[in-house]
Amino acid sequence: MKIIADLHLHSKYSRATSKALDLFEIEKWAKIKGVDLIATADFTHPAWFKHLQKNLTEVSGGIYQLKKSASGVKFMLSTEIACIYSKNDKVRRLHLVILAPSLEVVAKLNEQIGKLGKLASDGRPILGLDAKELAKICFSVDERIMVIPAHAWTPWFSVFGSKSGFDSLEECFEELTPQIYAIETGLSSDPEMNWRLSALDNITFISNSDAHSGSTIAREANVFNLKSFDYEEIYQIIKKGDQKKFLYTIEFYPEEGKYHLDGHRTCGVSMLPSETKKVKEICPVCKKKLTVGVLNRVEKLADREKVINSQQKIPFKNLIPLQEIIAEYYQQNKKTKKVLNNYFEFIKKGKNELNILLELPLVELKKFMPEKIAEGVLRARNNQVERVGGFDGEYGKIKVFTREDFKNPQKALF
Repeated sequence: MKIIADLHLHSKYSRATSKALDLFEIEKWAKIKGVDLIATADFTHPAWFKHLQKNLTEVSGGIYQLKKSASGVKFMLSTEIACIYSKNDKVRRLHLVILAPSLEVVAKLNEQIGKLGKLASDGRPILGLDAKELAKICFSVDERIMVIPAHAWTPWFSVFGSKSGFDSLEECFEELTPQIYAIETGLSSDPEMNWRLSALDNITFISNSDAHSGSTIAREANVFNLKSFDYEEIYQIIKKGDQKKFLYTIEFYPEEGKYHLDGHRTCGVSMLPSETKKVKEICPVCKKKLTVGVLNRVEKLADREKVINSQQKIPFKNLIPLQEIIAEYYQQNKKTKKVLNNYFEFIKKGKNELNILLELPLVELKKFMPEKIAEGVLRARNNQVERVGGFDGEYGKIKVFTREDFKNPQKALF
């Protein structure tokens, strides 16, 4: 059974999220996007946990669905926790994704970590706790809990971040490192970048949306081949990096992530790692320190120039969200009425977004969307794109159309 899973997002109780994001909104958007298994998000928040207890029912081992729902969308218990602490004379700021096998286990975990911080302050609570110590608490509650470094390379809040991270998993988790089975690649890196580190050869790379609104669900995701919806099976797939059951990840083009390159957003400066090295990480405009991005950080820690044995790795596919393709075609903001009307009309005809982006052939796409948009979907699918890297909190741009396409509107892209 092939399923698409997005295992990291946020609820309405997290900062800077849509206030509409309750379980019903998450389910609605999971269906629109084509996600079969979606994170509950934020299970540490007391009010949200009550919402989970009230509205979810277990349908198989550790997998839930909304009561009386026939949508087919399943839920896995998930949260994100921020750890801010000092270690080895440096302030560390890490975000960790926590996956849990049951509501009963979550209740026990919440009781333990609730003694260490105010869980009601945010859907993604901040703890002044060493990440290793948080992992130790999780494993003491239930060894099947998964602790996964979130968006592992972003500068400010990640295990490898240039501003406050570590140079290795061992430096962070010490003796518990063998129980850290996976990292989340994040929007600004993809598996191919991570393959350059031999230290990560036995680590499974997962990809999730980290969505703060329904419309950004599944911008990254995981594709599994399961016998059934079961937490234990997914746990074993991630633990072992099982290539037969972990089919591929769905990725942003890493350049679109908002921390791919180095730079200063306020100064309009972005740089490749080689350029940053020449200016010694100092912004040429304001003379302050640049925000060193993901590509630079990977270059610094990598011990390989090229990917080796990629056929032995879990593959991945880069995609562009459908709204962005439509918006580029009409040369409008992706939130305009015209773009949204087209988007939802295409969803009706094409079953769901990921079916459109991944599966439908060109001849089928042309039946319900303008020919050029259909060809744009294929261009994104085939990596025939122009990439402009994001930096210092500014999203990059991935373009499927050229100026020539708009000069010759009837001309096909292929």
